[in-house]
Amino acid sequence: MRYISQITRNSVAMILAGGRGSRLRQLTDWRAKPAMPFGGKFRIIDFPLSNCVNSGIRRIGIATQYKAQSLISHIQHGWGFLDGRFDEFVELLPAQQRIEETWYQGTADAVYQNIDILRVYNPDYVLILGGDHVYKMDYGKLLADHVEKAAEMTIACHDVPLETASGLGIMSVDDEWRVNGFEEKPSVPTAMPGQPGHALASMGIYVFNAAFLFEQLIHDHDDEQSSHDFGKDMIPYLVPRGRVFAHRFVHSCVNMASGVPYWRDVGTIDAYWEANLDLTRITPDLNLYDKDWPIWTHQEQLPPAKFIFDDDDRRGQALDTMVSGGCIISGSTVRRSLLFSNVQVRSYSSIEDSVILPNVDIGRNVRLRRVVVDKNCIIPPGLMAGFDPEQDRERFYVTENGVTLITPEMLGQKIHYVR
Repeated sequence: MRYISQITRNSVAMILAGGRGSRLRQLTDWRAKPAMPFGGKFRIIDFPLSNCVNSGIRRIGIATQYKAQSLISHIQHGWGFLDGRFDEFVELLPAQQRIEETWYQGTADAVYQNIDILRVYNPDYVLILGGDHVYKMDYGKLLADHVEKAAEMTIACHDVPLETASGLGIMSVDDEWRVNGFEEKPSVPTAMPGQPGHALASMGIYVFNAAFLFEQLIHDHDDEQSSHDFGKDMIPYLVPRGRVFAHRFVHSCVNMASGVPYWRDVGTIDAYWEANLDLTRITPDLNLYDKDWPIWTHQEQLPPAKFIFDDDDRRGQALDTMVSGGCIISGSTVRRSLLFSNVQVRSYSSIEDSVILPNVDIGRNVRLRRVVVDKNCIIPPGLMAGFDPEQDRERFYVTENGVTLITPEMLGQKIHYVR
């Protein structure tokens, strides 16, 4: 059940969506990571945005920077339904050099450079979010926890295995969940009390009292030794000096299908491939069919998916697969895969364990297995990928786990558009 109150109505969300996401390799050559397609018809940015709207937070700023045109276009097309007459908005905040003649230097600097706009909003609380993670969270419960504890800053956190914790911000807490230690990407992470195999990791989701945030942003900006990042600079500075508390994700997560809170950093090709294919399982960890907590997005007007030919030598079929609108499966078999909008698979082809992004045309007699195919690719007839990693590496990118990435540039096709 969503938690909407006067607290959420008096809050402003700031989504930091300027990152490239370089670990996604060529998938982010032309778009920022938050603009990456996900789940058949969504973009990654849709998840924090939907969490805001479903939580009752209807005043949202989005800080953009790296190759933002695809993201900007998506926001303009899909997020114009909020009503300004009720002081609701999604506002794009590109790096405008409003305060200084520099681009955003870090996560804290991205907020600082929009401090004049935040002051105009006049919120009681400011919610700082990343724009590049997939999860469903009731921010109202997070805000309520922040107010109940009389915190000046609250950090949302989740439990992670100790062996994977060194790449995250790790915190330690006392019995009241007040943070008494924080270290960004420690070489030897601190284990949770009573759980020696797990650490308490920051999700990059913060709540601040607005006046306290503005004061600390100015202090951080004036510190010439700071890199102006929340995890590296502001949080370590604030922990011994302010009322900083941790909020466990398990208390505000929405729809835990497996009993474990769902939060994914789809920042690598392998993680992106795996998270998308997880949606094709009988009971995926992420529930996209939940009417009580929908994921909102730009809805293209497309015809239904179509499966044609039922002959012995060519049969259009998809098994354990998600198929989006506008797709045509023509005399081919698709298994355990996810097809985004407007994908055409021509006859005598076989697609297995693959993620096919929008507007892909797959020719006849193609065989694909364990691949991610980027938007607008034209796969030539007879191409085979995902069976011989060494052969694939001559043309494509192959991950350590053997997932093959195919982009238009790798196929020698020119880019004449912004994605």
